[in-house]
Amino acid sequence: MKIVRLFAAVALLTTVANISVSAQQPKPGASAPAAAPQSNVAVPDSKMALIYSDAFTDPKNGIARFGTLLTTLNKEFQPRQTELTSMDQKIQQLTKEINDTQAVADPKTIAQKRDQLESLNRDFKRKGEDAQAAYGRRRQEIFQPLQEDIGKALEAFAKARGITVIVDGSQVPVVYAADSIDVTKAFIADFNSKNPATASVTQP
Repeated sequence: MKIVRLFAAVALLTTVANISVSAQQPKPGASAPAAAPQSNVAVPDSKMALIYSDAFTDPKNGIARFGTLLTTLNKEFQPRQTELTSMDQKIQQLTKEINDTQAVADPKTIAQKRDQLESLNRDFKRKGEDAQAAYGRRRQEIFQPLQEDIGKALEAFAKARGITVIVDGSQVPVVYAADSIDVTKAFIADFNSKNPATASVTQP
């Protein structure tokens, strides 16, 4: 099974065809080459299908394990999210205090609050960047096995149905495709029936 980028493939075939035609056209004044003997070339049978991988992550109708893994991931990072939310609230509160009292409060007090606010902003930015990077790494770690399982399942799904080419409509702009070749729902249903959403997640 091959998942192809349709337009890239068409562009490549067009380029090859153009090169072939140019090479076969005789130069002005040159005698036409002798006709090459015809050979019987077997053309392989092919059956194309279309799938939309964006639908895999649909909360209601997509691959169930995606939702389970995402819930697990968000639960793991909830403490960091709570901490960042608390810090943001402190920053907003302190900023308001400074703005409301800077005209009447002791300058030294305002200066101290400004220093505190600057320190809070630095910590908030650093912890936010650290949390975002850690979230990305953990997301890759959690979802990689699922992506591999989907790839294997898609190949088995295609072979069982005699499909030789599957085009991902979520990655390749498709001008037109008959509904009959869209196997997205069928594959999702097949995958969910063989891969329960309660599959365990490797802990960090």
